[in-house]
Amino acid sequence: MTDAGTPATPSDDQGGFDLGRAPEAQGATYRVLARKYRPTNFDNLIGQEALVRTVSNAFETGRIPQAWILTGVRGVGKTTTARILARALNYELPDGSIKGPTVQMPTLGTHCQAIMESRHIDVLEMDAASHTGVDDVRQINDSVRYAPSSARYKVYIIDEVHMLSTAAFNAFLKTLEEPPAHAKFVFATTEIRKVPVTVLSRCQRFDLKRVEADVLMAHLGNIASMENVEAEPEALGMIARAAEGSVRDSLSLFDQAIAHAAGIVRAEDVRQMLGLADRTRVIDLFDALARGDIVAAFKEFREQYDTGADPIVVLSDLAEFVNFVTRVKIVPATADNVVFGETERVRARDFAAKLSMRVLSRMWQMLLRGITEVQGATRPAAAAEMVLVRIAYVADLPTPDEAIRMIEQGGGGSSLPVGSAPRGTPSGASASAAMPSTMSVAPMRPAAPRAASEAPARAQMLSPSANAAPPAMKIASFPELVALAAAQRDLQTKSALEADVRLVRFEDGRLEVAMERTASRALIGELPRKLEQWTGRRWTVIVSNEEGQPTLREQATEARSARERSAEADPRVREVLARFPGAKIVEVRHLAPDLPDADITDDDAAESSDSDD
Repeated sequence: MTDAGTPATPSDDQGGFDLGRAPEAQGATYRVLARKYRPTNFDNLIGQEALVRTVSNAFETGRIPQAWILTGVRGVGKTTTARILARALNYELPDGSIKGPTVQMPTLGTHCQAIMESRHIDVLEMDAASHTGVDDVRQINDSVRYAPSSARYKVYIIDEVHMLSTAAFNAFLKTLEEPPAHAKFVFATTEIRKVPVTVLSRCQRFDLKRVEADVLMAHLGNIASMENVEAEPEALGMIARAAEGSVRDSLSLFDQAIAHAAGIVRAEDVRQMLGLADRTRVIDLFDALARGDIVAAFKEFREQYDTGADPIVVLSDLAEFVNFVTRVKIVPATADNVVFGETERVRARDFAAKLSMRVLSRMWQMLLRGITEVQGATRPAAAAEMVLVRIAYVADLPTPDEAIRMIEQGGGGSSLPVGSAPRGTPSGASASAAMPSTMSVAPMRPAAPRAASEAPARAQMLSPSANAAPPAMKIASFPELVALAAAQRDLQTKSALEADVRLVRFEDGRLEVAMERTASRALIGELPRKLEQWTGRRWTVIVSNEEGQPTLREQATEARSARERSAEADPRVREVLARFPGAKIVEVRHLAPDLPDADITDDDAAESSDSDD
């Protein structure tokens, strides 16, 4: 099979896209691109390599079945493939040099013109959508017994075969199972599940796949050159994506774009024709939502809406970009696809590196539900804005399982503290005021982390005051900074500092850290503001490329493991474990602050042991 990007030029004496002279050369009416460049041989059938290879091998070895059934979405080439099969089965040259079926058809044969124009007497095409009854099938059963008049085979092409009635299918079974040697059947359908299994079992099935967008883009580019039409690559990429794998749809859209542009087919013309939002502006909207900047998101959406963008289209394009970023995050090579614009690919790589899968999947789910809401709303623009509000407000909030884990690690409080409001919220508004009025928030008692236990007195001094701004204070260490977050009842920041931040360097007023992949993107942006609010001093927070120290949570886990290993090494603990088979150490507690880790009494070891029986 030749490259899909280099189709043959239409010609009278070659098996290219167009058989015979173009109608416009004959003074006839304009012929649409979907018909003018319809493939006439297997070399020009793009995107269906598996089918071409199977049919070619079958023809070369003489293992030709009596029936094929072709299935796939609209416009991928089912009917076209059926005609090519009919042509290959009956391919003959005037000199008689071809003695049997072949997939190699370099020139027009004796029957090719009539077959491709659906007027050959031995190739019957029937539309099952308008011939659904048993009488139509009975006519086929009666005529199939007679030999072809001029061709090698009688070929029956039945389009939309799933539309036949149950009685018609039953009437077909015997003929389909044991047809005469001179008869072949080719069925085409978009609803393969509606075809009875008794029919499917008698046919060789081919699933025609959607054509990849980059293949469609190359195909459109070659057709544009043959039509002497100049088109921007970005415009062709938009058409290829909008076609969703359908070659016919892509050609129809390209035909429309040529007429719409009346000259060079530009991306802006295609965007207006398809009602698409500007891709760069959609990415800017995504950026604002990911940062939780609702003011910028509102402004960007309103500007797009004022220029004529449909709210549903904006949200759909936003969801498509979320999907693209997710695919780039999972498979980075996806960003190399030239179907997408350069700006789109570069920024998708950047977002994929910074955003977690949790954030992307949650944004996707909210957009899917939001699109449904906007479709049924009486005021789509207002409904779309409320969807954007929801997405921005949960940009850096934990998932339910993370919230439960935070509660457990924070001391078993009854509810979570309210996170910071998006940056679009007025500066004087509190976080609780930014949440819905129906949500009640109970205060949580802060629990200082173990890593900050060396400074409990300072942590108590850092408790918030309801009526006065905190005085300027110095922070001596990173654990003390985490204790400050706990004292301020900001459990979300405290948990993030413990689990997602690796300390590189610490100075009073300056923090240099490395971030875990699971870290929230909004943490670095919000932390300087929070520290300034808590300490009354300006802070500089820098993200470093260095490895940094283990996180406080990793340090605590390692310390706990060390205590457990030390306890297990104690002979008295081993004796207790030996007396109770299946028992294990679940926790090691110090009886006194100055007691070494390994100095554990028998009673303490017994309390720290738990039997699985």
